[in-house]
Amino acid sequence: MMREKLSVSVIGATGIVGQNYIKLLRNHPWFQVTDVAASSRSEGKSYAEAVRNKWQMSVNIPENIKNLIVREAHDIDSIDPQIKFVFSAINLPSKEDVKELELNYARKGIPVISNNSAHRWTPDVPMIIPEINPEHINVIPIQQKNRGFSKGFVAVKPNCSIQSYMAPIYSLQKAGYKVDKMIVSTLQAVSGAGYPGVSSLDMIDNIVPFIGGEEEKSEMEPLKILGTVGEKGIINDDSIKISSTCTRVPVTDGHTACVNIKFQEKIPSKDEIIDIWRSFRAIPQELSLPYAPEQPIIYLENENRPQPKKDRDNDKGMAVTVGRLRKDQVFDYKFVALSHNTIRGAAGGAILNAELLLKKGFI
Repeated sequence: MMREKLSVSVIGATGIVGQNYIKLLRNHPWFQVTDVAASSRSEGKSYAEAVRNKWQMSVNIPENIKNLIVREAHDIDSIDPQIKFVFSAINLPSKEDVKELELNYARKGIPVISNNSAHRWTPDVPMIIPEINPEHINVIPIQQKNRGFSKGFVAVKPNCSIQSYMAPIYSLQKAGYKVDKMIVSTLQAVSGAGYPGVSSLDMIDNIVPFIGGEEEKSEMEPLKILGTVGEKGIINDDSIKISSTCTRVPVTDGHTACVNIKFQEKIPSKDEIIDIWRSFRAIPQELSLPYAPEQPIIYLENENRPQPKKDRDNDKGMAVTVGRLRKDQVFDYKFVALSHNTIRGAAGGAILNAELLLKKGFI
């Protein structure tokens, strides 16, 4: 336990991801939200007033947050000097606007832990899943040198749609079973579209077989996550070929993925795969990070699981739940995986990144 909690800010605090940060951080042992920022529409209002008609969380607004006055996100000069870092969930008209805003915080010496996609393909910005590529934080000194930052930097988390299958795939790779090809079909919850999100007339009694940009992210982001740190930034791993189809389904929370995999050479047995998944542990578990799941991959024997309604909240909503592992007639194996898109895939994943960065001395 830390003697004193670190003061942190949430920029984009009035949106759905920002609200999730407020909810998940309300009892965090290391971090305390003492600053909230949003667009000029909310500037000068109390947080409670700013989200009065759009608070979507299952808990009430924390008492210590209600009366915080919302700062305009671009007004960096007025930020409390006690703020140690910011969580970024800001939604701006363009990705270039988001990029520049996050870099401006970093220029001021303020680390940015981002949920946004804007910097995911910036070579000297790490895109982190702590159980998979914690060593990518070593690109931060390169970023700081490249850009003349002092203490500031930008670190991001990947897209929510890949969270359900990246840990299962990585654990197999780490055990020596290199994956050659993957076909991934996602069934993504409506909460992934934010608020107000997808029209009810589009979603009730329906599936939408297109989510803008998701398939590209699903096929490309794993290559950076599985890459290595080079002299100038992250060098992508192009050894896996991924084909993805992403759909929106009438589920509130929880992204499901149906995954077919073909191995490069050695092919494990079904029992070996399950043992690898169940025994998989990594740095977040070794460090006992507060938001780390005790068991990152949970395998269920039930033939009709995982199910979003029953399994998305496993281990604080931070575990990946897998089932239906079986032989595939075209590739080698196929399985179904599930993760909580607004916790593991969004705010919770970024909180875990912040915990890792703190423990490793970058904050």
